[in-house]
Amino acid sequence: MTILNPLCEIPTRNIFKKGDIFVLFGELFGRGYANGLVDEARKAGMTIVGLTVGRRDENDQLRPLNDEELALAQSNLGGNIINIPMMAGFDLDAAEGEPTPTDLLAKMSLKSWQEDKLDWDYIESCRKIGVDRFKHSMAQVVVQLEEMIPDGSNVYFAHTMAGGIPKVKLFLAIANRVYKGRGVRFNSSKTLIESDLGKFILMNFDEVSANTFDYLIESTNMLRKRLEKSGGEVCYSAYGYHGSEILINDEYCWQSYSNYTQGYAKMRLESIAEAAWDQGINATIFNCPEIRTNSSDIFAGVELSLFPLLKSLKREAGGQWADEQWDLCRNLLAEGNTLEGLLEIIEAYNDNEVIVTYRNYELWPMDNSEQLAEVMIGTSGAITAMHKDKNSLITDLLSSLVLEGTGPLIFHEMSAPTAPVLWLNHDIIARQLNIMHNE
Repeated sequence: MTILNPLCEIPTRNIFKKGDIFVLFGELFGRGYANGLVDEARKAGMTIVGLTVGRRDENDQLRPLNDEELALAQSNLGGNIINIPMMAGFDLDAAEGEPTPTDLLAKMSLKSWQEDKLDWDYIESCRKIGVDRFKHSMAQVVVQLEEMIPDGSNVYFAHTMAGGIPKVKLFLAIANRVYKGRGVRFNSSKTLIESDLGKFILMNFDEVSANTFDYLIESTNMLRKRLEKSGGEVCYSAYGYHGSEILINDEYCWQSYSNYTQGYAKMRLESIAEAAWDQGINATIFNCPEIRTNSSDIFAGVELSLFPLLKSLKREAGGQWADEQWDLCRNLLAEGNTLEGLLEIIEAYNDNEVIVTYRNYELWPMDNSEQLAEVMIGTSGAITAMHKDKNSLITDLLSSLVLEGTGPLIFHEMSAPTAPVLWLNHDIIARQLNIMHNE
């Protein structure tokens, strides 16, 4: 278990300049944490290079982006994309003519999945095929990077790969019960991860969210040594999640969403960075706060920890801009509801004895429970109902602020990283935002 290690001082150093290279190790989809880093790299005048996961054809075979897809992806990134499919995970990998893991999972049903078994020797053979495929593509990418990166350059590799959920309807049905279910629709996360279905999903999470960081560091070893020998610096960052500190009863306290099934892969990601750090490699995982995204919306209640950011904005040298954010949030509430009343509900939620039990860092990621689901999902629904429009929520605004604040924090920290694993909590994000908007 990694020791909780918050970033406490706002980093200001910047070694990156025009001609240096920023490599986005992943594909940019929509608006997320990666956008903040790309924005900072662009401000520094860096050359931006991206990758693609590729696309699947009608037979589920990976292919590069076509001309139209490539043009759109490069426009979104604001840089060139190496058009070699870098899809991680092995849920759709198998020997030619043999069933993929996804094919096997598709045979399970809602009635049988808890007892259904997988042939783990066969699953391991599929995993090896997927890993070999990924590493082969990675080697091709590195060849192109070698050609475009001159001696003495500083290079920032930003790992953004995450996920690994197989595309089977069964899991979506189970996930709705595990992460959104209450009462008779509740499902235990422990039951899920102890089943063969759950064990496979954890393996695939490891491959996508964690092991790809290891493959990146390993495959760029010679490139890194060449650049460092010629006076350049190379660094690697990745996004983690391991809970975050928020204001509870006017004190910053660690808390987390439960059950965050991907948490096991995120801890593996931390251990990979720690191992690299021990070898003198600048590799840092940034554990970022909970936000609302298209992918996180399956976790009902994950957004509840966002609301205390409003208090942090005022507490951390907030001024007029912080007051304006409060007013913007007030205007999103339906008539008869107040922002102060909403925050009182959040305080009561965080003081609930069930929620207090789940603030246990050493036991993270804890399994869910019927009691937790009742309190967390119930509170989430009640607060959503306080808004004028369910498609325009306070947590959307607060999520955008978190994204805005983390970009410069991560980018500047990687100019002189201080640890292999760091937490970006509400205090330093609020301080960063206030500095940005009060200059």
